[in-house]
Amino acid sequence: MPSFDIVSEIDKPELSNGLHQANKELSTRFDFKGSDARVEYSESNLTVYADNDFQVRQAVDILREKLAKRGLDLGCLHYREIEEIGGGKARQIIDLKEGIDTELGRRLVKQIKDKKLKVQTAIQGNQLRVTGKKRDDLQQVIAFLREADAGIPLQFNNFRD
Repeated sequence: MPSFDIVSEIDKPELSNGLHQANKELSTRFDFKGSDARVEYSESNLTVYADNDFQVRQAVDILREKLAKRGLDLGCLHYREIEEIGGGKARQIIDLKEGIDTELGRRLVKQIKDKKLKVQTAIQGNQLRVTGKKRDDLQQVIAFLREADAGIPLQFNNFRD
């Protein structure tokens, strides 16, 4: 039976490349000369450091530009407030949203069932598995979900006949 998985993932190598490009531009730009502006990556978030709020906003714009050029969907970024960290420095933490949580999974399953397509959808951890008898039904589900706004970027992989 044909099936595919609905996931929400971030391409880690592209994220890393975008971060390196952003940090390189921050180190060479004239308006950041002499400042300690940088972007750091940890397991589930990015942290932008700069000398003041204005420079943090500029650094975030550079980061967004570099990530968009690398083909990453910016919908997976969740921005926290800019905070002062002392010593005349500021930072902003950007959370990376990955995976489909249970609430969103249930909502997507309900939307697929409401379309009255002959497919079954199952929640498997942080992804959804859609199976059906016909490949055309699965392609209709993919087309429907691409047009629907899920709030996070969705990818469709593991398509099997």
